[in-house]
Amino acid sequence: MHYRAILFSLILLCYCVIFVVNVTLILTIIFDENLHEPMYIFLCSLCINGLYGTAGFYPKFLLDLLSHSQVISYTGCLLQVFVIYSYATMDLSLLAVMAYDRYVAICRPLEYHSVMTKHRIVTLVFVSWLVPLCCEVIVVTLTSMQKLCGSHIEKLYCENWSVVKLSCGSTRSNNIVGYIVIFFFFGQVIFIVCSYVQLIKSCLKSAEGRRKFMQTCVPHLLCLFNVTAALFFDVMYSRYGSKSVSQSLKNFMALYFLIIPPVLNPLVYGLKLPEIRKHIFRMLSRSKTTT
Repeated sequence: MHYRAILFSLILLCYCVIFVVNVTLILTIIFDENLHEPMYIFLCSLCINGLYGTAGFYPKFLLDLLSHSQVISYTGCLLQVFVIYSYATMDLSLLAVMAYDRYVAICRPLEYHSVMTKHRIVTLVFVSWLVPLCCEVIVVTLTSMQKLCGSHIEKLYCENWSVVKLSCGSTRSNNIVGYIVIFFFFGQVIFIVCSYVQLIKSCLKSAEGRRKFMQTCVPHLLCLFNVTAALFFDVMYSRYGSKSVSQSLKNFMALYFLIIPPVLNPLVYGLKLPEIRKHIFRMLSRSKTTT
């Protein structure tokens, strides 16, 4: 019980840090009109998505740590699958949109404002949320149609393939749709990589281009690496994982993309992007003078 109390305190602290850093960045972007630019609007969406995804895991996990039995209803399990995996895929979609924004800004600077209009920004954000949500609706609907012959999941949260593996019948349709979704979002990773190949080629031509790349693109690449590495391990292990892997490692990797990206994304962008950094420091200095 003592072990659970320590873990509860650490997880609660982690959730509070995630909430504070993301809300700080969201409010900073909303209230500063100078930050009402495409890159910052996409970043704001990324932070909102981080709050959405972590809300699907942390409250339930904290309750489990206080309880003697870790049980979740089938409906609750499917809802958790939907929230966590729509959050992960929306992260990838938003990172793809941000890669496109950086490509236009650096490779086609004279066309930037004519390309990234308000209407296009709204459309890109809307699509980057809608497509992952629709994909997960299809995935979860197929899973809900399966009759289960078991109820034990060896994971800290409900994960789609773990639920599907409990099915009594054929899982062929789930498998096919699962691979289609995986390859679709893997295609977004390929798109991001191709965008950055073009960006690097363009930036190497001038000192100003290199400065822009280091300032706005390096944080994006760090966030992309975090999300894709965590998702790759999660997908590969859930489908092809070995039983010889220790439970501690499985738990760590299961929590990785629910802890690191939601904390790191706002911190990396907040510290690296000068406009956001200046505004946050200005807010902190004002709060000190008022106290």
